[in-house]
Amino acid sequence: MAKPAPLIGSSSIFLDAVERASAAAPLNRPVLVIGERGTGKELIAERLHRLSPRWGGPLVSLNCAALPENLIDAELFGYEAGAFTGAQRARAGRFEDADGGTLFLDEIATLSPAAQERLLRVVEYGELTRIGSNRAIAVDVRLVGATNEDLPALVDRGRFRADLLDRLSFEVVTLPPLRERAEDIEVLALHFARRMAAELGWSGFPGFTAKATACLNEHPWPGNVRELKNVVERSLYRWGDAETPVGRIIVDPFESPWRPLALPGISAAPSRQPIDPRGETAAQPPPTLQSVSDFRAAVHAYEREILVAALERCRHNQRRTAAALALSYDQLRHAMKRHELLTAEPNG
Repeated sequence: MAKPAPLIGSSSIFLDAVERASAAAPLNRPVLVIGERGTGKELIAERLHRLSPRWGGPLVSLNCAALPENLIDAELFGYEAGAFTGAQRARAGRFEDADGGTLFLDEIATLSPAAQERLLRVVEYGELTRIGSNRAIAVDVRLVGATNEDLPALVDRGRFRADLLDRLSFEVVTLPPLRERAEDIEVLALHFARRMAAELGWSGFPGFTAKATACLNEHPWPGNVRELKNVVERSLYRWGDAETPVGRIIVDPFESPWRPLALPGISAAPSRQPIDPRGETAAQPPPTLQSVSDFRAAVHAYEREILVAALERCRHNQRRTAAALALSYDQLRHAMKRHELLTAEPNG
């Protein structure tokens, strides 16, 4: 069995959730794991399996939202040959695959009413019937469900069966979002940064600048730990300097002065604020030509964007940036001072 992924964090609310999962693990009862996307629901399911008497059996996962409604039944419960068009031979479902182990159903709130009814029977009686068969098959499976939705509220709206929720919620582990785990952000960022530095072939991780660390701490992290991992890995890759502390956090990989404009009639989603090389929120990008109402302000904003883009291309080396823009070193420094960029670069 593969080495389990680590659960990293020292905040009390996170440790409380992990402890609750650990306490429930030895019991042969269903568990629900609730949390926003990227909070680590699958890692908790893995912990529930590995700390249970079923640790030697299979851990089988299925994302219920990844399959259309007409395939969920076949995927969960299996089918016999000829049960439907294309079913040329019998196939066991995920429940049979997980016999003697644990079945993790992610996005369980997306199950159709029919699939919920069939799931209830398996949980209630420990047996299922493949599609196209009348023969009941006994299965011994510990069920772990996960969702980012409020299941009791879905019951009230008639979207989730109350009797199924009763059976699944022997224990409920609710994971806190990363924004509520402030003390864990730097710990997680350093963990992901060290792994990425090794993948890039660096001799070690040089650390983050104070401004970059502040940027990491101030971001709201709507994608939680998964988003943090992607941002840290992207920032190291873009920084590209194994000797200098990482000074720029790339939150939005699409941010660019040459980013295409939205098509007419299509409202663009609000973009994140660009991050300047100090890790601070940069000025707004220059307006489009059609929307310019202040000539001096528009020219000032455009000049700043040119400087920021050139500094990034040249890895924040000021002498190379000056050469790339056909400026003298002193001219570049003067322009950077005018746009409050002068203190940003560690390797000028």
